[in-house]
Amino acid sequence: MRLSELSGKEIVDVKRAERLGVLGQTDLEIDERTGQIKALIIPSLKWFGFKKQGNEVRVSWQHIRKIGTDMIIIDMPEENGSEENE
Repeated sequence: MRLSELSGKEIVDVKRAERLGVLGQTDLEIDERTGQIKALIIPSLKWFGFKKQGNEVRVSWQHIRKIGTDMIIIDMPEENGSEENE
């Protein structure tokens, strides 16, 4: 799958039934050695489409369960909703 095919997909947390954002509005954390995506970093606060200062949600690639035609389904751990650096 190409990165351009991921753009525009909604990111949904299956446990919370909550929309976290749209992939075009996220950053990707990429392993420089392998080129593989390590995580999606989603800004948690927006105001009229502009980023405001606030927390980010880091979704590790291992928590992505399914990539469909319209959305990406993730299964985040219950602890705090954000992934700590591994």
